[in-house]
Amino acid sequence: MKKTILSLIAIAFLSACATDPYTGESKVSKTAWGTGIGTAVGAGVGALIGGEKGALIGAGVGAAAGAGTGGYMDIQARKLRESLQGTGVQVARDGQNIRLIMPNAITFDTNNDVMKTSANKVLDSVAIVAKEYNKTNLQVVGHTDSTGNDKINIPLSQRRAATVANYLQLRGVNGARISVAGMGASQPIASNDTAAGREQNRRVEIYLINAQ
Repeated sequence: MKKTILSLIAIAFLSACATDPYTGESKVSKTAWGTGIGTAVGAGVGALIGGEKGALIGAGVGAAAGAGTGGYMDIQARKLRESLQGTGVQVARDGQNIRLIMPNAITFDTNNDVMKTSANKVLDSVAIVAKEYNKTNLQVVGHTDSTGNDKINIPLSQRRAATVANYLQLRGVNGARISVAGMGASQPIASNDTAAGREQNRRVEIYLINAQ
């Protein structure tokens, strides 16, 4: 019985391993962890109820439930990477959340809150995923470099975030799922001492947050 359960868990983890197309690295995704944990719990409960046959049935049910829990955000991240590849938008994981980093080069001109048309395709792709996975909330956050002061930078970053949020709503994303914030220059991701660093800091980020 013990060997049966361990074998089921090993198979679940191996089947959920994948090669990252961007790094070439073989890794176990959060789906795998969810599947493995679900398999273990399901197999254990099933064994208590119905011996080896019960372990097999329980493992299958547990694996499906575990994969659903662990894979929900993984699937969205994968779809976003595929649709945004080559756009200049970074797709990163922030714990259980997904973080999209949109540089000003494709969103806004300096000191401007009118969105460039180059951002349309990017946000159209985000909206498609957001509408498909409606248990995900979105937080849109604007950032500036340190040029100027908070009286200028914070309202500017808020307006930019609101512009992005409004576009997503126009593309069918429920506004109740979207929140907006402007951080000004308070959260740099590069040095503000160089032009290249300031360019990186001028950005809009979208967080996709699992609200299940």
